[in-house]
Amino acid sequence: MGLLREYGVPVPAGQVATSPVEAEAAAAAMKTEDTVLKAQVLAGGRGKGHFTGSNLQGGVKILGSPEEVGIYAAKMLGNKLVTKQTGVAGRICNAVYVAERKYVRKEYYFAIIMDRASGGPCIIASSQGGMDIETVAKESPEAIVTHPISLETGLTTKEAQSVATKLGFVGEAVDQAADTFQKLYKIFQERDATMIEINPLAEIAQGGGVMCMDAKFSFDDNAEFRQKEVFKLRDFTQEDSREVAASKWGLNYIGLDGNIGCLVNGAGLAMATLDILKLNGGEPANFLDVGGSATADQIEAAFKIISSDPSVTAILVNIFGGIMRCDVIAEGIIQAAQNLDLQIPLIVRLQGTEVERANELIAQSGLKLFAQNDLDKAASTAVKLSKIVTDAREVGVKVSLSA
Repeated sequence: MGLLREYGVPVPAGQVATSPVEAEAAAAAMKTEDTVLKAQVLAGGRGKGHFTGSNLQGGVKILGSPEEVGIYAAKMLGNKLVTKQTGVAGRICNAVYVAERKYVRKEYYFAIIMDRASGGPCIIASSQGGMDIETVAKESPEAIVTHPISLETGLTTKEAQSVATKLGFVGEAVDQAADTFQKLYKIFQERDATMIEINPLAEIAQGGGVMCMDAKFSFDDNAEFRQKEVFKLRDFTQEDSREVAASKWGLNYIGLDGNIGCLVNGAGLAMATLDILKLNGGEPANFLDVGGSATADQIEAAFKIISSDPSVTAILVNIFGGIMRCDVIAEGIIQAAQNLDLQIPLIVRLQGTEVERANELIAQSGLKLFAQNDLDKAASTAVKLSKIVTDAREVGVKVSLSA
């Protein structure tokens, strides 16, 4: 909302609060008849979600008195909000947004995304706002308007007015909406955004103009060096701690729901490894790409991140040594196994540059590693050993790496 205000985009008055006292004070300062209280979590579907701990239903509330705002803020803050986008784990709510209530005549959806098909930014908009755009696309595809934006000319006034007209704006609202669209594109361009989503974009009743009621932004990680003010707003409590740790080491990590950890170099090989595990009846616990130039320390960090997941019962390493040398990977594997005292089976499949030297290092390490040259056999071995460890844990038997 701060960015929108900075660029002159109309938004309701509002303030972030991190305690019930702050929330109540913010509501009192607005001196409005009604107040909207929104849980600040990085997930959609907040209005239909529920909080663990307080059992409060809904992460968006329309409330009356400031005292009521404070009461409901207490039920949100410090609890996890579970929505259809967070999964059962939910997201912790550490802040709430206290905003003035606006009476809306009609709601719209407006977004700017990067579009591969057109090779640049593209507007996706709909006359049906305030709901999931995926639902609109499925049930009323004719209600969606798309418009590619030229990187050379940007979004012209004529183009913006055309989009506004197609959405159903009339009279002065056409120019108001078009002006908002152009300002949103300016944010998108100047702040290295990859997505700007306004849902709902609202036409306010009784001559209130066009206003952005809620927003979701995504920014290009590669532009962090020149968008320091934007990236200062990053809230690490809303992210998987393993993904945060991986980013600090220059690793690409995404947590999954399985129990076989994966350490791979290259996104394509990583995806293939996940598929092969699934074909062998296994469930991957993560996607982890160490890239093409990882050091032994980065490999150890990768193992630490994978093994920090208590559900992991085996780790499969699948490395093709092109730019990445297999002997460096082997050194990292040995270093990690020794320093972290890994107590789960480690299956290693290495191919490519310096693979012979890598195999020598593994053989001389004295560690009980399960080396496989064939990827399918490596995957099936990982699945079998994972099941052994899982079964052993269920009956209280300890299985170590050297077992």
